[in-house]
Amino acid sequence: MSTTKVKRGSPRWAAAKLALLSLVIAGTGNLSGCGQVTYDWPDRPAPPSPPLPVDPPVAEPPGTTIDKIDLLLAIDNSGSMADKQDLLALAVPDLVESLVNPRCIYRSGEAPPVAVRSPNDACPPDFRREFEPIRDIHVGIISSSLGGHGASSCPASASASNADMARLLARADERSGVNDIPTYLDKGFLAWDPEQKLAGRPGVPDAEDGEADLDTDSDADANDTSLIGQLTQMVKGTGQAGCGFEAQLESVYRFLVDPEPYASIELQGDIAVPTGLDEDLLRQRREFLRPSSLLAILLVSDENDCSIREEGRNHLVAETKNSFRLWRPRSECAIDPSDRCCRSCSQSQGECPVDPTCIGPDGETARLSPEDDPVNARCWEQKRRFGFDFLYPIERYRRAFTEAQIENRQGELVPNPIFSDLNPGDSDTDIRDPGRVFFAGIVGVPWQDIARQNAEGQPDLLRGLDARGEPVGGFKNADELSAPLLDGAISSTWELILGDPARLQPPRDPFMIESMAPRAGSNPITGDAIIPPQEAGWNDLNGREYTVSPGSTREGELQFACIFDLFRSKDCDGTAESCDCREAADVATDSPLCQPAAGNDLADPQPRTATQIKAKAYPGLRELQLIRELGPQGIVGSVCPTQLDDNSAPDFGYRPAIGAIIDRLKPALGAEPAP
Repeated sequence: MSTTKVKRGSPRWAAAKLALLSLVIAGTGNLSGCGQVTYDWPDRPAPPSPPLPVDPPVAEPPGTTIDKIDLLLAIDNSGSMADKQDLLALAVPDLVESLVNPRCIYRSGEAPPVAVRSPNDACPPDFRREFEPIRDIHVGIISSSLGGHGASSCPASASASNADMARLLARADERSGVNDIPTYLDKGFLAWDPEQKLAGRPGVPDAEDGEADLDTDSDADANDTSLIGQLTQMVKGTGQAGCGFEAQLESVYRFLVDPEPYASIELQGDIAVPTGLDEDLLRQRREFLRPSSLLAILLVSDENDCSIREEGRNHLVAETKNSFRLWRPRSECAIDPSDRCCRSCSQSQGECPVDPTCIGPDGETARLSPEDDPVNARCWEQKRRFGFDFLYPIERYRRAFTEAQIENRQGELVPNPIFSDLNPGDSDTDIRDPGRVFFAGIVGVPWQDIARQNAEGQPDLLRGLDARGEPVGGFKNADELSAPLLDGAISSTWELILGDPARLQPPRDPFMIESMAPRAGSNPITGDAIIPPQEAGWNDLNGREYTVSPGSTREGELQFACIFDLFRSKDCDGTAESCDCREAADVATDSPLCQPAAGNDLADPQPRTATQIKAKAYPGLRELQLIRELGPQGIVGSVCPTQLDDNSAPDFGYRPAIGAIIDRLKPALGAEPAP
């Protein structure tokens, strides 16, 4: 095990104080490969450990100034993500300009903020910058696709986007296997360098300098590109042809944290064994991640995380070859997934009584039917449905963003790259502490659930009240997300949108419950009722439940958490990829995403046409769980925008989510608290 000496009182010491020496819950027991073999499992599995306490982030020492930001965009690139990527591309100017050209605010707080044209322009008299413009930014993009984790699914031969492996992306076309958008010194990321300092002569453009142009090209630098233009292309080029087993959280972990990112996964029999080191990724990490920067991660996804453990036989949950189906769970799982005997029928049964449902008609270990194990539904409620959880625990990612040491492949504690100096030979030697790491998720949750509420108690992104009673609008911050709702009837917004995963308690908002079958109930905040399939009616959150048709490509998909209008309708006639109204089953029944037939309106369940007019998102529960665990370092926004009609309004598209991110970063960037 590697060890690192740290000086008491230094930033590295501050980070090291957060290190917990308990090991990550590896759960390396695995399912059998074939036939009626069993797998090693304790006779009496210990009950799940309670969540470890989350230490508050360490405060920055007085006088510490943040002068650089490393911004990582982690973008889901699976099907149906193009509409969300288009919205993110529209939000890029807000995000970038808020950092490099912060607003001017009146010194006494008695006048509204004003914007000036350039970060080099002075504020009007009696105004000052919210914080000093950031003149040193790295911006990179990774996708959610890590291939099949050892399974035969998602091969790179089928799509270049299937196995991006958390390497930096700068491609103009999702079908391209190479980065073809110009980046800083071809390193895969963009560098904002308005003072042209990188080549050593400030103010003199040089080929080795970064971008000095914000949105149009000029002679301020030696290239013919601009920061916003390049980043917009990169966002859209991420595409939607990636792997359907989205590893949103593990992709971030692999790029930023994993001390030994594997080069490949080998199958030894049916055991997945990570081998080698991805030297290209390690080089990209060293070049992108500075030790003293503020690290901001922005994840955008319309589905729940499916970060499959890359060890043992966990890859079987992603196996699709030869109509592979998983084994049945013991009958206890349907009643109580936390029961000590809830396990896969293929596991060692220990002291549990014989379960006759575990033996199939052929005398072998019983497998699930295609109806009970559709491939599209492999990543949710795994313990109940399969008797086994194939995914990495959320604790892995909380520790990654808060602790100075993490585990390598051998289970040894080694320095966390986020809190290390990856280039000790340069002049940047200060080490960030956890107070400089922020994780934001624009994910599947109704915007109404996380918006501040106005004086009438209604979700309102324009006039919602903050904790001081000011009508600032926008999404709730960490303190507001933890505050009681409805006069204490609901303990917090987290109970509303997440429930208590450790106790298997579902969210109080039925729209946030993962289910293939139609759900029931009403949203506690808005009162919107869930509309059953085939019944007339419409709500403002997800429209209605829909019929998941057996045998269709949508078999096994979940009900939607929320939907929203497309900018432009899409004709799904034929075999168009990533279009949600392309099948006869969609058109003939009740999908809320499809345009009603002539003479009907949205409240009519059928018939629908092959024209898609709405986009959708599923409950993003694992991403939300991580954001909750990170406390004040976590930021949540909805991937379902409230409106796309007025692009100048504060509630347009992802502007509220970007606003929530900037509001959380401002104190760390030196902004003074509001009077």
